Amino acid sequence: MELRKRALGLSLGLVWGLAILLGTWWFIIFELRGEMLLNLKNIYLGYCVSWGGSFIGFIWGFVYGFIAGVLIAWFYGIFSKMIYKNKATT
Repeated sequence: MELRKRALGLSLGLVWGLAILLGTWWFIIFELRGEMLLNLKNIYLGYCVSWGGSFIGFIWGFVYGFIAGVLIAWFYGIFSKMIYKNKATT
């Protein structure tokens, strides 16, 4: 079985983007202070703990998640072929 690269990329991108978006909203609504979200501004250009910043974080999270998903599916395909090259497929 081969993983579909775009499908996994879209899935992981959506999950990571929503995690940042909803996490930021959680911190805004409950007026929390957290080092983890504050440090995301060092990774994601334009991100800050605000309503607008949450959408920028969603976009960056989607991009990073998409790239990670594509790479995971690609590596899975390579390693799967290496490990199971002599076994018959059903």
